[in-house]
Amino acid sequence: MNEVETRRLLLRRWRSEDLDPYARICADAEVMQYIGSGVPLTREQSEAQISRFVRHWDEHGFGLWAVEHRTSGAFVGFVGLVHQDEWIEGEHKTEVGWRLDPAYWGKGFATEGAVAGVRYGFEELGLERIISIIQPANAASRRVAEKAGLTPQGEVRWRGNDVIWYAIDREEWCKPEAEG
Repeated sequence: MNEVETRRLLLRRWRSEDLDPYARICADAEVMQYIGSGVPLTREQSEAQISRFVRHWDEHGFGLWAVEHRTSGAFVGFVGLVHQDEWIEGEHKTEVGWRLDPAYWGKGFATEGAVAGVRYGFEELGLERIISIIQPANAASRRVAEKAGLTPQGEVRWRGNDVIWYAIDREEWCKPEAEG
């Protein structure tokens, strides 16, 4: 399955016309402040990332979707799952992640997409655990992870940054909300 629809979003494979809006998002210092070294990306770096996203789909059968607003058709950013080969905390290396245009911040779009990604990971891919790796100062992404059901697991240094990692297990995801 290459597409997932939520109430407000279409999570789909990447298209050539996504480069311009994606490069604009990644050139924004506020967007990039908690990603990697915190440096905005050039258009060429954004294009190379999209190529890696597409290759990840081809190699793993899942990945980061381009996100489109269902009503307007506007490009919103990305959300989805990525296998983090170098992850050092345990055997489960599939991360749910997101990066959105600031015009869509604070409106629940990241949470809506993250929940869809987690659901896809458990229901379609049969994963046992999904993680999320977030820089400690990124309060907004930490809230998204928690709203998507992930809980803090610990702090570690990874790829040159201090990060907090979150996780949710299949058993927790499938647990009934309330019993009795």
